Amino acid sequence: MRGRIIKESIDLFDKKGFSKTSIQDIVDTIGVTKGTFYYYFKSKQELLRDIHLNYIKELLKEQEVILNDEYISCKEKLNRLIYLIIKNIKVHGKSARVFNREVRHLDQEQVKSVNVYRKEFRLNLQKLIVEGKEKGEFRENLKNDIVIFGILGMVNRSYNWYNPEGEVSEEELVNIYMDLILNGIKLDANRT
Repeated sequence: MRGRIIKESIDLFDKKGFSKTSIQDIVDTIGVTKGTFYYYFKSKQELLRDIHLNYIKELLKEQEVILNDEYISCKEKLNRLIYLIIKNIKVHGKSARVFNREVRHLDQEQVKSVNVYRKEFRLNLQKLIVEGKEKGEFRENLKNDIVIFGILGMVNRSYNWYNPEGEVSEEELVNIYMDLILNGIKLDANRT
């Protein structure tokens, strides 16, 4: 039942937004009483926190698998990590939108608990940039934290506009992002 409450709440939060979705809306959708809701969650905010934690913890598990693959380059790891986020738009689009859009509705302590994992995800990416610099795959003069904030800002905003069923495939979008990240938009006379 807990999983069903989470799933239906994600749908409702995605459609209506967190603040416009009531606990009554959630229980009506599932066909249970408020008592059932409160058996599993103390509040709607606690439910939202758990949605956030479930989402980011799953991303971290998948990130770890990619980062620990010693047979691929740092560039390829970065490519796969960007793809991980983009493919989640199709697979977990509603959860991703709720994760990125509704965090403002968590209280300070809940935000802290979620941000521990968000920070871990970001710092893991930062370590990848450092490793790539050490291996000569990335430029030495990069400011690691700003590069990662830029990458995450660009990629995470995709949840707001990207349509996986549209004319640009996930792979094409990742390739565009990787080209922007690795080469920028400056015309290079040596490129054909």
